[in-house]
Amino acid sequence: MEFSPEQQSAYLKATTICSRGETCTFDIQEKLKKWELNEEDSMAVISQLKKEKYLDDERFARAYVKDKFRFNHWGRQKIAFMLHAKNISKDIQESAFEEIEEEAYSDQLVKLLKDKEKTIKAKDKLDKRNKLMRFAMGRGFESSKIFAAFKEMGI
Repeated sequence: MEFSPEQQSAYLKATTICSRGETCTFDIQEKLKKWELNEEDSMAVISQLKKEKYLDDERFARAYVKDKFRFNHWGRQKIAFMLHAKNISKDIQESAFEEIEEEAYSDQLVKLLKDKEKTIKAKDKLDKRNKLMRFAMGRGFESSKIFAAFKEMGI
């Protein structure tokens, strides 16, 4: 495909960004806007990036879910919210969440709550439970999973 000089420059910058790590279409679109490339030229660059497999939203979503769960200890709700903010479709999100095993998800939540429990100063058991609940929900875990973890912990 023949690119104009502006498109070629943007394409080369975008390939460099995509080569460094997984990137989604939304992030590259934002970069292209910042580089003042018009809509038509942006679409041509993005199309070429997808054709050459530099951009793949499903691959990005899988890596994002795996990393945010493993390293940031986020729950499904927070991850889904962030993927939605990057315009990743529900279908892709659902397939990406298959990367998280149910047992690992529950174990991660229990470990997080146990670690947090050590640092909480609470007046009574109910206050401690409320603080742990707020903490876990802030991390994006579902309330049903949190209650199951409380039951497992004996809180």
